[in-house]
Amino acid sequence: MTHVSFVKRRYLALWFPWLPAERLARAGRTGSPERPLVIAEPVKGALRLAATDRHAEALGLLPGLPLADARARVSALLVADHDPEADRRLLERLADICIRYTPMVAPDLPDTLILDIAGAAHLFGGEDGLVRAARLRLRRHGFTVRTAFADTPDAARALAQFGAASVAALPVAALRLGEERETALRRAGLHTVGDIACRPLAGLATRFGAQAATAVRRMVGDAESPFVPRRVLPPVEVERRFAEPVARTDYVLGVLADLLAEACRMLEARGEGGRRFEAVFFRADGKEQTVSVQTSTPVRHPTPVVTLFTHSLARLEDPLDPGFGFDAVCLAVPVTEALSPGQPDLDRAPPPGPALDALVDRLAARLGPERLLRFHPRESHIPERAARLRSGSPSGDWPVPSSGEPPLRPLALIHPPRPLSNVVADVPDGPPRRFRLGGAVLTIVRAEGPERIAAEWWRRPGLTRDYYRVEDESGRRLWIFRHGLYGREETNPRWYLHGLFA
Repeated sequence: MTHVSFVKRRYLALWFPWLPAERLARAGRTGSPERPLVIAEPVKGALRLAATDRHAEALGLLPGLPLADARARVSALLVADHDPEADRRLLERLADICIRYTPMVAPDLPDTLILDIAGAAHLFGGEDGLVRAARLRLRRHGFTVRTAFADTPDAARALAQFGAASVAALPVAALRLGEERETALRRAGLHTVGDIACRPLAGLATRFGAQAATAVRRMVGDAESPFVPRRVLPPVEVERRFAEPVARTDYVLGVLADLLAEACRMLEARGEGGRRFEAVFFRADGKEQTVSVQTSTPVRHPTPVVTLFTHSLARLEDPLDPGFGFDAVCLAVPVTEALSPGQPDLDRAPPPGPALDALVDRLAARLGPERLLRFHPRESHIPERAARLRSGSPSGDWPVPSSGEPPLRPLALIHPPRPLSNVVADVPDGPPRRFRLGGAVLTIVRAEGPERIAAEWWRRPGLTRDYYRVEDESGRRLWIFRHGLYGREETNPRWYLHGLFA
């Protein structure tokens, strides 16, 4: 019999009770016991408190209170406008800081982070060590945080916000059902989550709605809670934590090379190669710096990737600075592709990749990927719109002619198409017999076509094109088209040269 073991999920909630006020404090707008800070927002034509600092809360000024009533209680108020977008960006920034504790970090607006710490707490000596490290780091950044552990995200968040000793002791407000349902539950004598959980949930759903029953099930773990981490877990990720901060950049880069070797072994076990590699350097003061490189083809040998990182680090406008020292390095491979094993040389060196791909990778790492443009295929039947210049490796496939057949279209197009004059052609749909190109008269001996391409009606009205592959007496092969259909769109269509076949 095969025994399957499942990892029990464990969550840590980080609640920032005064997040908006502490954000403003970082910008120099700090309240005091004599002049507390409140953040106001318009609600139904009146200004109400959206958040406060610790001094205002101690005076009984709570969110939801009309600003006029708050001024009546405390005349010397410092008032700021509510900026939920700035608070959201700050919470996401704090989530990025907490990625050093676990890659599974989910912002829970407006003021909470949920960390899935299953399998990560032992790296810090257990849950107590992890939460101590997180509190210390966030306190250094100027933030007050309250924490709680639980087996579900909803329970962890509620325990952190309400400070209850257990899930059963949480007030019904922890279910976040809205003021109307909370009032109805209290009138029914249900004041805590424990009061509700010990009763049949079918009756609860009938009386107070299915949302109430679902909220209780999520709180106690009988229903799945939505948990969307800010960062998608990459297929391959390795890290190295240091017992003491390391101030030597060369040593940290050596650790990065070791991590690349470890990641490549993991890729080999998966039968894959990496297309994008990201290194995150965590500093002891809470700052981190991310450097990423990408390759034109899948790679699972560390040497070329180390070279790309060396070039990328050399071109950074803000050089890698250890500050007070690095305390961790993380390497992720977020983009992978299948890669068949190759035959090594006699000296056990990896099989060399295409020279062009290696050159492109080095140039992109040295100059920056945004400065190196390559043609990418684009879904469009209009020839000049079927490709575009973009940075990065081309995504999608180029059309390939059948075996033994010449290409249907030339590799390079003439822009803009060159007009042809004195064209002699059979009407209505015949290929040209003779035409003048510049000062020369070309006589056509072979022709294939037409390939009819209609205009993109959703962009703007246009004429139909009939393309022909033609060959003149001297063997030159041209790609020409007639712009417009005889009698239906044009009485005298124009002809153009759009490309040359090699």
